[in-house]
Amino acid sequence: MRLLFLSLFLFTLMLPAHAAERIELPEHTWTFSGPLGKFDQNQLQRGFQVYREVCATCHSLSLIAFRNLGDLGYNEDEIKAIAASYEIKDGPNDMGEMFTRPGRPSDHFPDPFPNRKAAEAANNGAYPPDLSLMTKARHGGADYVKALLMGYTEAPAGFDLADGQYYNRFMPGHRIAMAAPLLDGAVDYKDGSPKTLDQYTSDVSAFLTWAAEPYMIQRKETGLRVMLYIGLMTLIFYLNYRLVKRRVKGA
Repeated sequence: MRLLFLSLFLFTLMLPAHAAERIELPEHTWTFSGPLGKFDQNQLQRGFQVYREVCATCHSLSLIAFRNLGDLGYNEDEIKAIAASYEIKDGPNDMGEMFTRPGRPSDHFPDPFPNRKAAEAANNGAYPPDLSLMTKARHGGADYVKALLMGYTEAPAGFDLADGQYYNRFMPGHRIAMAAPLLDGAVDYKDGSPKTLDQYTSDVSAFLTWAAEPYMIQRKETGLRVMLYIGLMTLIFYLNYRLVKRRVKGA
C-alpha cells in the first residue's frame, strides 16, 4: 500500500513537468474543416507544387499513386506527363536485371533515396519521414505542419544546438535536423496567389491533409446522408407511433 501511495505521489509530481512541455499550436481555419468542409482544388494543386519542388527532394509520398492526382483536378494527360517526369525502378527484365523507366499513372511516387542509409547519410544522420500520413500521425494535423514550417527562429541565449540542428518553436524539444525548407518567393505560383511563407505553408499543409485522407470528403458526404436518412426514418417511426397510439385510444 505504501508503494502504491509513493507511486501516485511521484506521478503527481511529474504532471506539471509534462504539462509544461506541451506545445500549443496556432489554430487556423481550413476549407476542409467541419462536417461540411471541402478541399479547395486550387490550393491542393499549389500544395502539390510546393511538395514537388521543395519537399520531394528529401521526403517520400509512398502511399499516393500518380492517378490519385485526378482528385486535385488534373486531367489524364496532365497526370501522364507528371508521372513520366519520374524515373521508376522496375524489373527484373528477361535478362534478370533491374531497370528504370518513365513513371505511369498507376505507379506510386518514388522514394527520393535508394534506401534508408542513403537518406540518413544525405541528411546528417536524420531520416526524413514519409509524408503520406504526416497530418494523421501528428497531433494537430494541418495546424502542426504549418506551425512547424513557420516555427524556425533564432535559438534563445544559452540553448545548445548540435551541428546540423536548428531551433524550432513548435518541435518537441525545439531541436530539428531539417533546415527551414521554405522562404518567401521560394515557389513561383502561376495563379496569382501570394508567394509568401504563410501561403506556401497553408497550401502544402492542405495537400498533405488530402494525401493522408484522400477520401475525407466522400466520407463526410456519406456520413451526412446517413444522418439525414436516420433523422428521416426516426421522424417517420415517431409519426407512425403517434398515429397507432391515437387509433388505439379511439378504439
